[in-house]
Amino acid sequence: MLAVAGTHGKTTTSSMLAWILEDAGLDPGYLIGGIGHNFIRSARLGSDPFFVIEADEYDSALFDKRSKFIHYHPRTLILNNLEFDHADIFDNLDAIKRQFHHLVRTLPASALIVVNQDDAELRAVLEMGCWSERLGFSGRDAKADFFLDTQYRLHQKATAKDYPLELSQPGQFNALNASAAIVAAQHAGVPVESSLQALSRFTGVKRRQEVIAEINGVRIIDDFAHHPTAIALTLEALKGATGGRLIGVLEIRSNTMKMGAHTDQLGRSFAAADLILLRNNPDLQWDIEKMAQSAPTIVEIKLDSQQIVDYLARNCQSGDQIVIMSNGGFDNIHQRLVSALQN
Repeated sequence: MLAVAGTHGKTTTSSMLAWILEDAGLDPGYLIGGIGHNFIRSARLGSDPFFVIEADEYDSALFDKRSKFIHYHPRTLILNNLEFDHADIFDNLDAIKRQFHHLVRTLPASALIVVNQDDAELRAVLEMGCWSERLGFSGRDAKADFFLDTQYRLHQKATAKDYPLELSQPGQFNALNASAAIVAAQHAGVPVESSLQALSRFTGVKRRQEVIAEINGVRIIDDFAHHPTAIALTLEALKGATGGRLIGVLEIRSNTMKMGAHTDQLGRSFAAADLILLRNNPDLQWDIEKMAQSAPTIVEIKLDSQQIVDYLARNCQSGDQIVIMSNGGFDNIHQRLVSALQN
């Protein structure tokens, strides 16, 4: 089993890893929390002894409050990053770190941990005890086992080789996801060169920077971002792609966000956008107006999704990008906006 854990990037990294194995001529099984465009479904059983799983830290069941990934015992484990999330079941970040520590303790002796060594919280988890081989990937430390530079060249320390990384998805975070998948695939016997070729043909995942329409020069993008870090990274990756404005539309929907666990970070996460539109949510346990006023960009609050659609239909210009961010259906706003712009 090859497992991908972390607060962000699990679905994309899992999809990349499964695709690398598939493209190498293997028949891996996988269970992923999204549908990769290179596949037709989010789960399958394969005929080869490789199974890729998105390893979620959320609790297992009403009768088992341990994180799901405690049950997996992977031979290859990717640790992408670690932040506070899921405030409805975790009291603080230390509680999540304990679950990650338990995950590390469950690994077999032959396991490999592929870890983002730029992440201080993951370093702290491994300092609590690590009994497996580990390889680090980094976008900051040129001495890492695998170092991704600013030109998206991946340097492998063991071979002193540099590899150009070509991806269809923008953003350093996607390149780091790809770096982790390359290292994990190597543990399954896939050469780095083969992984790079596969990733050049990787076409992304539904609801991850997914372009769903372009109408009269206005591009509409769907993204699952709902944590401030994911929101910021998504906006930064898309900034300047078309030369027009970047407009973010956000549904504050997750339990953690509604509880206000990330209120201080949320306004700052909008910095790369030219305009943010929020749908008001009466269930919020914090002051949305105060947050909007503290943001470094223009934030407008609308009563409902129809007001957002109407506003965009009136005010969009050719070259604008509209990225709709939600971990839910958002009242089918995507298709309603497409229809409004077409009309």
